[in-house]
Amino acid sequence: MPRVPSAAAAHIGARIREARESSAMTQDQLAVGSDIDSSNIRAYEMGRALPNLLSLVRIASTLKTPAGYFLEGVTVEMFPTQTTDRRRRAG
Repeated sequence: MPRVPSAAAAHIGARIREARESSAMTQDQLAVGSDIDSSNIRAYEMGRALPNLLSLVRIASTLKTPAGYFLEGVTVEMFPTQTTDRRRRAG
């Protein structure tokens, strides 16, 4: 789980918070329902951490929200860029 704040993490966190509040659920209730530590839920909502795919699906399931909802509006530009990418690219 990346600990580097990014615009993507902030956007996804805001969508999680919005869905949770619409469901009248507390962070602790979401944590229990999704089997994710409540400190992680807080970090996601504050944009300090980016949930991995499994966590995002668990959160979506608990909130009865399509997982894609959290990714709507996310663009490549919202992620930090690495200055050195040593992987070979096909082509």
